[in-house]
Amino acid sequence: MKEKILVVHGGAPTAVINASLYGVIKEAFRNPEIETVLGAVGGVDGVLQEKFIDFKTQSPAIIERLPFTPASAIGTSRSKLRDEDYEAIVTQLRKHKIKYLLFNGGNGSMDACGRIQNLASSYGIQVLGIPKTIDNDIAITDHCPGFGSAARYLAVSVAEAALDVKALPIHVSIIETMGRNAGWIAASSALARKKVGDAPHLIYLPERPFHVAEFLEDVSRLRQRVGGVVVVVSEGLVDQDHQPVVPPMLTKGRDVYFGDVGTHLAMLVMKELGIKARSEKPGLLGRASITLQSSVDRDEAIRVGEFAVHSLLAGKTGAMVGYKRVSDQPYHCETVLIPIAEVMMHEKKMPDAFISPRGNDVDGDFVEYCKPLIGEPLPEYAEFH
Repeated sequence: MKEKILVVHGGAPTAVINASLYGVIKEAFRNPEIETVLGAVGGVDGVLQEKFIDFKTQSPAIIERLPFTPASAIGTSRSKLRDEDYEAIVTQLRKHKIKYLLFNGGNGSMDACGRIQNLASSYGIQVLGIPKTIDNDIAITDHCPGFGSAARYLAVSVAEAALDVKALPIHVSIIETMGRNAGWIAASSALARKKVGDAPHLIYLPERPFHVAEFLEDVSRLRQRVGGVVVVVSEGLVDQDHQPVVPPMLTKGRDVYFGDVGTHLAMLVMKELGIKARSEKPGLLGRASITLQSSVDRDEAIRVGEFAVHSLLAGKTGAMVGYKRVSDQPYHCETVLIPIAEVMMHEKKMPDAFISPRGNDVDGDFVEYCKPLIGEPLPEYAEFH
């Protein structure tokens, strides 16, 4: 019997979420057991509203562009699902005779994946999760598709900004990254360094309490030593009472919107130290960039899509595709299945061993962990000594 497979995107896009979609489509096309490959338009809303794309009716040339296309080509969502929504999703899967469901997303999506699996299994519907997040905070898996590209973007951007600050060392530059609860992205800025003393000079992560007095002390000391100072901070910095460094600007339902940490700290430097400071916030640019997409990230994202289809056809369900690191040099990760219950809403933060004792930098072991994920070596620039 010919079967149907449906792909759903959930949460914020990455530079390689379409690469995973490409892997699913290509592997499904290679298997005669799959008759139809569908994509939900706009995430779970597309399932509930019966809005689907049939990829076998699409131009092959467009399909081939997927690995090099930013954002989500089929759309995604952050819809808050109620119990009745999960039941409605299963109803739609049955109505459209969809046997295989692939949910591609982050922590919340893996939770939804597990809940749909619990309801759908009795109908013979198989469900697997494909990880996706620039935050790199899904449990168990060595890393997440999307993180390597975000890390490469930040490392290159910080290296370039650092040369600008070094050439005209008149201010403190504070670069704010995404990562509300986990500091993986901010930490990846350490890969911008080519030698000891290179920027970023300070890195602050949400895993450690942020102490204003220590921050100002660090900035003042570096200002005297190197002139222009480059600081990288995560958007989710918290104080010793675990409260956000910058209070929420807007609360709407369950959504909370915070002010810019970078702007807040730049103002603090100017007010308390009398030093010119400015903030930069790559924001969406850091997760959408195809120009700085990691080739390793792209290739691995394709592979998890292919592996997901292969696993479904082998009868697997109720799991998430993940990576298991085999070696650092040479870098090699195996693609494995992880029981979905082990990753549902379990957030993976930066381990303490990856953070410096003072909490203002990363440890060298983190650099070794992260470096293979960003792909080719970073650009070399002209510097006189």
